[in-house]
Amino acid sequence: MKLNRKWLNEEFVDLSNVSDKEFVETMTIFGQKVETYERMDAEIKNVVVGKVVSIVRHENSDHMWVCQVDVGQDAPVQIVTGAQNVHEGDLVPAALHNSYLPGGVHITKGKLRGEQSNGMLCGFEELGLTQNDLPGVFADGIWILNDEDCHVGQDINEIIGNDDTIVDFEITNNRPDCYSMIGLAREAAAAFHLPMKHHKPVVHGSDAGSIYDKLDVDVLSEDLCNRYTARMVANVKIGPSPKWLRQRLRANGVRPINNIVDITNYVMLEYGQPMHAFDYRYVSSGKIVVREAAAGEVLTTLDGNVRSLNPGMLVIADGDKAIGLAGIMGGENSEIKDDTTTVVFESANFNGTSIRQTALALGMRTDASGKFEKSIDPMLTVPAVERACELVEMLNAGDVLDGTIDIINYVPQPRTIKLEPEKINALLGTDISREDMVMYLNRLEISVEGDDIIVPSFRPDLNHMADIAEEVGRSFGYNEIPTTDLKLATQGGYTPVMKLETKAGQLCRSLGYSEIITYSFVSPTIFDQIRISADSPLRNALKIQNPLGEDTSIMRTIALPSMLDILAKNNAYHNKAAKLYELAKIYLPVAGENQPEEPKMLMLGTYGAGETFFTLKGEVEAIFAGLRVKEASYTAVQDNPSYHPGRCAKVSVDGVDLGYMGQVHPLVAKNYGLDGEVYCAELNFSKLFDLRLPDATYTPLPKYPSVSRDLAVVCDEAVTVAEAEKVITASAGKLLRSVKLFDIYRGAGVAEGKKSMAFSMELRADDRTLTDADSESVTAKVLAALKEKLDATLR
Repeated sequence: MKLNRKWLNEEFVDLSNVSDKEFVETMTIFGQKVETYERMDAEIKNVVVGKVVSIVRHENSDHMWVCQVDVGQDAPVQIVTGAQNVHEGDLVPAALHNSYLPGGVHITKGKLRGEQSNGMLCGFEELGLTQNDLPGVFADGIWILNDEDCHVGQDINEIIGNDDTIVDFEITNNRPDCYSMIGLAREAAAAFHLPMKHHKPVVHGSDAGSIYDKLDVDVLSEDLCNRYTARMVANVKIGPSPKWLRQRLRANGVRPINNIVDITNYVMLEYGQPMHAFDYRYVSSGKIVVREAAAGEVLTTLDGNVRSLNPGMLVIADGDKAIGLAGIMGGENSEIKDDTTTVVFESANFNGTSIRQTALALGMRTDASGKFEKSIDPMLTVPAVERACELVEMLNAGDVLDGTIDIINYVPQPRTIKLEPEKINALLGTDISREDMVMYLNRLEISVEGDDIIVPSFRPDLNHMADIAEEVGRSFGYNEIPTTDLKLATQGGYTPVMKLETKAGQLCRSLGYSEIITYSFVSPTIFDQIRISADSPLRNALKIQNPLGEDTSIMRTIALPSMLDILAKNNAYHNKAAKLYELAKIYLPVAGENQPEEPKMLMLGTYGAGETFFTLKGEVEAIFAGLRVKEASYTAVQDNPSYHPGRCAKVSVDGVDLGYMGQVHPLVAKNYGLDGEVYCAELNFSKLFDLRLPDATYTPLPKYPSVSRDLAVVCDEAVTVAEAEKVITASAGKLLRSVKLFDIYRGAGVAEGKKSMAFSMELRADDRTLTDADSESVTAKVLAALKEKLDATLR
């Protein structure tokens, strides 16, 4: 729905001091969304009214004239024109140097046949106008403005009505009242807290007679015609509409035709009520019949097309024939012509569903049908036809006959809704007083009597308390409603375990792993594939009562086969490398319990170039560090049948066994068609939650320097680095800040079956600088403990 602000300001609510941007933003926030807005004068720049001071023949042309034009500047400007209808003293549109015309036409100064021309004199077509906009104006020359109310130097946009802004609203289908100037003006007045100017049409009538003596209306299809209102005008004088009416129609995209047709279009824009005018002389027997079309009936509509009609299509007919498609388009056999003398104004309310079905069937949707489809207010028919007759008298276009034919088949019954401030405030999360709510509703012309809201007929969208809350909310201002938590509702959010799972996934993906999701039900053969012994408790799996098949008949007790299966598929697809992870749930039966334990396992699986035991171990350590899990220990394991006996470790944290990691046993890998080295880790993620460190706290930078001491000890080949680090950490005391392995040596100088491990210890005190005695004391304690517990000696 287009709204031109000039019309709004002049007739309904004066918002001339409100900028376009403020108007658009306020209306949108108020609930009437603006799709676009544009200035009508955006394309015409630097075109003014000029007065031809002198005009002489061009010396080098037999059809061109050199004009001196007064444009309100210090001196006249010289413009060369080829038009033959320009005379000295004429007022003309002058496009000056560096001006713009519609379509992006750029006018600059230049020479024409040797004479300087500092612009161009314009015809109305060059200004984007048509003969309909300016009836009676000479079309093939310059537009002479002598009869226009204008002055020299005036912007041409003001003359042609382009000093306006067109705002295009996106109206929802439940607000048919806003498909009109009055409806949008009502919204604008409420949005800006200003009174709206209402105009009640006044028709004086004439002594030309009564409509009851000339016209009879019979509505046969009462279910398809809610209301039919008609008035007549005699002694019609067909002619062009006045300038103000033509400009308002053009601003809303409607082509001016003649005063009678323009009046019907104007009223439709103003009230949102479609109207039609019939030439009375073509209404046979002076009777209008509203009926359904007969089988095989045809009608030539105003667009010149012959329409084949079907039963169920509503038509306006006379005693002999159809003269219009109800609510869509009039018939060519009753159109207004230049010699029309008597007119019947139709203002009706038709069934929206019927109109839509007819328009779709005939492929001819019009502005009128679009409005009827929205179920417009039946109470509009009388005010609209009265406004049309008032305009006839204002324009001196004819004599309005006395009387109005008004056939009512349906009138919406008054509806009331209880005003419930407490419920409205509870719904909106506000604390608006009852008095303010009544004020907001009154601004929207919704009256309140006691605790009852009287719903006006033009608001079919108001049916429940929630609808009233919406009106109150948008009037109060959506931006003013405070942000509050939902009441009487569960608050959403992630649990600590869910947050830990999310963090684990982020860490895995940061290490290059991709997530997989596998089924929890598997085949009993998986235990053989991963070399699980026949007496292993893992084989005690829950059986599914109605499995899809043997391959999905039990619930898994170990997630390793699922990971290997997906790795095998990637290998079969010739993917040279893969890094996969899954938070997989396993199901461990509990003796005497109906439900199993369902711990989640963090599964890592990888193969490809560069993947080793220590690479996987480093990634596990990185995940633990990111989750703030306590430091893990890794114990070599040789009896896990699914893993390589020399490249497998049990992962424990604080004495709690979490699972295993290492290279998958080559025989297991072969069972899955994997011919290279495959590495996996299966870690009990459910246990990790209780093994986390406290939240990190700020620790200031140390004030005192640290001391580094290196130790190289010789020990048995079976002693692991983790065991040595554990002994060093336990014996060094509070001064030890970190211990790191930096070398392992086997060879000359080290006995057979022995190895040398070199560690770097960082020592520091928080309250003093360490002395040599301090560091030597710590070193001595560490060496003594290594000798006692691991039989390791200083190299």
